[in-house]
Amino acid sequence: MSQTAPQTVGHQIAEALADAGVTTMFGVISIHNMPILDAVAEQGRIRFIPARGEAGAMNMADAFSRVSGQLGVALTSTGTAAGNAAGAQAEALTAGSRVLHLTTQIDRPYMDRDRAAIHDVPKQPEMLRGVSKAVFRIWDEMGVLGTLSAAIRAAMTPPTGPVSLEIPVDVQRIPAVPGLPLTPPKPALPPVELAALDALAERVKAAKRPMIWLGGGARGAGIEALELVERGFGAVSSTQGRAVVPESHKGTLGAFNMTPEAEAIYQSCDLMIVVGSRLRGNETRNNKMPLPRPLFQIDMEPTQGGRNYPVDGFIHGDAAGTLRALLDRLPETLSTDPQLHYDIAVARAKSEGALRSRLGPYQVVADHLLSVVPQGEHPWVRDVTISNSTFGNRYVQVAAPHLGVHALGGGIGQGIAMAVGAAAGCEARTIALVGDGGAQLGIAELITAVDAALPITFVLMNDAAYGVIENIQDAQYDGRRHYSKLKTPDFALLCQSIDMPHVRVSQIEEFPQAVDATLGQSGPVVVEVDMVAIGPFAESFAGPPAGAAGGKT
Repeated sequence: MSQTAPQTVGHQIAEALADAGVTTMFGVISIHNMPILDAVAEQGRIRFIPARGEAGAMNMADAFSRVSGQLGVALTSTGTAAGNAAGAQAEALTAGSRVLHLTTQIDRPYMDRDRAAIHDVPKQPEMLRGVSKAVFRIWDEMGVLGTLSAAIRAAMTPPTGPVSLEIPVDVQRIPAVPGLPLTPPKPALPPVELAALDALAERVKAAKRPMIWLGGGARGAGIEALELVERGFGAVSSTQGRAVVPESHKGTLGAFNMTPEAEAIYQSCDLMIVVGSRLRGNETRNNKMPLPRPLFQIDMEPTQGGRNYPVDGFIHGDAAGTLRALLDRLPETLSTDPQLHYDIAVARAKSEGALRSRLGPYQVVADHLLSVVPQGEHPWVRDVTISNSTFGNRYVQVAAPHLGVHALGGGIGQGIAMAVGAAAGCEARTIALVGDGGAQLGIAELITAVDAALPITFVLMNDAAYGVIENIQDAQYDGRRHYSKLKTPDFALLCQSIDMPHVRVSQIEEFPQAVDATLGQSGPVVVEVDMVAIGPFAESFAGPPAGAAGGKT
């Protein structure tokens, strides 16, 4: 913060956010947050990207944080506006994203009293607690910097997650009390559990075919995880833990974690360490897929120990630090089966081959994106679509863990806004895979992409229906297709109306050239794949089996 005290608390908050390392914010301007946004604009230290809705702003902040590694900040108004962001904040909570939700409150004399003041929601804090790691409120000018610092630290401290901070509008307007400038927080990590690591190291030394399962909590442990693989471990990842070990490495199954070939590998292994993963139901058949024994778990969240699978040992700790301490206890070369990596490479190739056989004409789409996305180190953003469930989540590789962004919680319609956030957090062009149904939920944020001139290639898979629901109805409801037919906009006309370049692919062989033509452009482009003209997949994707929990992947 500058030596001259800011004029108001709103100015103080804007200055303090910049001091703490915030470079970009997303949100919707309102009478209840104008004191902050006026200061953001006047100071010029933070880029503010105006979203068309609060849900989009939260998705943008979430994806920005995942790709950039910085704190993502979403600014909303009070009441309904904060509620609009709740669904997207649930996604950030599921993903453990480092997000600060700056929201507002009505004037303090009316706050929490249910007196029908405009924009008042008396139970707003309770709502925010349901989708937040923690909730804070700035009550007056004395607690501004301390409370803001605490909120940022909570969001950035593992296990990370979105944190909500309420700031009454009358507090934003009053004179600020000068204080020490904020600095980027250094999260405290738990001490290494030495005895547990010693015991784990002995089990590893005795193993011949050890595996490591890498989740989103292992994203910062790429060096250590790769070193374990180089010493003899095999690897597999969740969709959120992709590329912690490079997906091109012969010793990893990548995210092909639930195929018959993967299961055969697990059955042949004699130890598994799960790092930073909840072993979600949609990647373990609701925790019924057998995993190797003994099974050990490393996680920053102590309540996750043995929650979905009984474990033979649990270590509470940061992924990178704990794996480094484990490596220090192991020999440079483990006495593991030299056949393990070969067997994994074969299983991976068979899994990929089986997937490709189900794509039909869309092998062209999957193969070309596989050639483009990792080589160009593009952020790879995916909405919940049939295309993502079949090839986007596993087959199209990503160059680094932070470049993979998808709707982890299974919520449809978040891909367009997430692509905006990812593009704001990375210099390389973002490639986003979305469907026509999901696009209609987030369609307004296409305008945000145009206004911000962000480099995004939207690959829009258009089957003019809620395709996965139709497939489920065909498979499980005797073909009775109720409520799944969508009135689909003419995306060419829509894009023309908002100055968005658009190209329609009606013949599948046109797809590679259409995508390649967008890669050198500076702003957003929609490449629409006309699936009605091209035809269906070779095998229909009908979601999870009837009666199974969990959503689409």
